[in-house]
Amino acid sequence: MPMMIRCLAIDDEPIALEKLNTYIKKIPYLTLVASCESTFDAMKVMSEEKIDAIFVDINIPDVNGIEFIRSLNDPPLVIFITAYSEYAVDSYGVNAIDYILKPYSFTEFQRAANKLQKQWTLMHQRQNTSHTDSGILYLKIDYRYVKVNIDDIIYIEGMNEYLKIWTVSEDPFLTHTTFKHLLCHLPDNFLQIHRSYIINMKHIKEIDRSIVLMSNGARISISDSNKDVFNQYLQMHSIKK
Repeated sequence: MPMMIRCLAIDDEPIALEKLNTYIKKIPYLTLVASCESTFDAMKVMSEEKIDAIFVDINIPDVNGIEFIRSLNDPPLVIFITAYSEYAVDSYGVNAIDYILKPYSFTEFQRAANKLQKQWTLMHQRQNTSHTDSGILYLKIDYRYVKVNIDDIIYIEGMNEYLKIWTVSEDPFLTHTTFKHLLCHLPDNFLQIHRSYIINMKHIKEIDRSIVLMSNGARISISDSNKDVFNQYLQMHSIKK
């Protein structure tokens, strides 16, 4: 079973957005994190959630889709949706995976989604290779760097612009970075289960409904928006009858 690609859908037309939501939900390797009618709403979601890919209409009032993607420091994978074919050149100018021309069928959407999956898989494989080779992180703490074994990390707590890294050692490390940036350097057993928490699945002691008990005694809630990815990981790693 492939890992789920966490998606954000953006279109200012409610009917078009509902169609996009429906198509995303039909693709087994995509999970819809949120759908937005403006890029301002989308920015709020991205500040709170890990997003792997964006499906965005280009012709949106105020800040259009292309301007929105260009404004992001580290944009996810992008597929543009547009009613105007002349926008295609611009979409590739911001490294879009593909663009879908309205009106589009599910087959056309699926073709673009397959391109997205291939690119996401290649990126994921490269990241996993680097993780396997090193197994360590160098965290910047104030003006020094501290070496941390990835397997020793129990969970990571978000604190505004800082992350608190809880490890098997007694005191946590406080570093200035983001969840999105740190996840790029962590293997698949690290999952974001809440807007403020990433956990190492290897350090789980027990799961009681929506509460995870970690090896250091911490109890962390699983948010509704992260349950699908968490349950998929459990299914892939559980013993079934």
